[in-house]
Amino acid sequence: MAPSYENGENPFDFDHRYHGPHYTEDHHAWRAALRAFVDQEIIPHVDDWDEAGEFPRDLYKKAAAVGLLGLGYPAEYGGTPVDAFFNIITSEELARIGAGGINASLMVHSIGLPPIFATGSDEMKRRIAPAVLAGEKIHALAITEPSGGSDVANLKTRAVADGDDYIVNGSKMFITGGMRADYYTVAVRTGSEGKDGVSLLLIERDRPGFTRTPLKKQGWWASDTAALYFDDVRVPKSNLIGKENRGFIGIMTNFNSERLGMAAGANAAARVCLEDALTWARERMTFGKRLADHQVIRHKFAEMARKINATQAYLEQCALRVQAGERPVADLSLLKVQASQTMEFCAREAMQILGGAGYMRGCRVERIYREVRVMAIGGGSEEIMRDLVARQMQI
Repeated sequence: MAPSYENGENPFDFDHRYHGPHYTEDHHAWRAALRAFVDQEIIPHVDDWDEAGEFPRDLYKKAAAVGLLGLGYPAEYGGTPVDAFFNIITSEELARIGAGGINASLMVHSIGLPPIFATGSDEMKRRIAPAVLAGEKIHALAITEPSGGSDVANLKTRAVADGDDYIVNGSKMFITGGMRADYYTVAVRTGSEGKDGVSLLLIERDRPGFTRTPLKKQGWWASDTAALYFDDVRVPKSNLIGKENRGFIGIMTNFNSERLGMAAGANAAARVCLEDALTWARERMTFGKRLADHQVIRHKFAEMARKINATQAYLEQCALRVQAGERPVADLSLLKVQASQTMEFCAREAMQILGGAGYMRGCRVERIYREVRVMAIGGGSEEIMRDLVARQMQI
């Protein structure tokens, strides 16, 4: 028999855990609408899509129709302005899928489009944003290169001015959405070495000399990750995003929102691991009693819950500060480390509790377990995050 809880609430699951005062009826309504979409349009197909290494392109239009793609963007371009807690809810509900590759590619515009809204021209916004937010076009971000990832200031892809164009040469690596995207926000070097010589360009997929190759990965199977190659690609100067040699600030600002979203998704994935392991432990009989009745197993659940709840509190604190207009770089960096380590811990413990059942393909915990590393590396590795914090502290 499952235990009873005060007020009928189970602090371990998505629906009955503690919700702070930051969540309104509008937030709860969005969660219900998004959950219905995920349950109907995505979860029944997750195993097939993960094994196939892709999902149907028409999912973008379906996601746009429910309001998912436009969430957080100006209404004049087809979006819906919202606060940071709507974005947390979005990351949490998408984490229930248990297949990060679907989330990453479906929402790839959330890292590709913001630099255009932050520094791009009004003409560029009108030209690009409506089709992306309607799910008709896909927009990716291309920063990382074969020679380096987090060291953005030393990127090597170069754009040389030639009349009304730039001529771009170089390559990008590990680009989410890289195979199917129609637009790419690309970091290039237009000036001297270092961060003051970096610019951002909008590059369309059909430009001559621009090619892509798919990459196979440990996790995120359903995400179309790619290497990009630019061989004398001509890009009009009107595709410059913001000012020349001032792209580094836009890149760094973009990382703040990306890290908040990744932290929300990682902690929600940890909660998925706890839920699935708890369901199993209540049903599995070992040595004459439920697996959940063994003290060593019960302590695993308590420790998982402790880490998840602490991370959730930190997440919501950071969200409040972002919503107030702050840029808490150090705390967002620490939050990302906290969330990715919580996800890793819970994935391991859930796998131990599930045993052989957790090692089988088609299990949410199995998928999450092999996607731990991308969350600990992507958007700034744990090591880079810690060092950034140390520098912010002026140690």
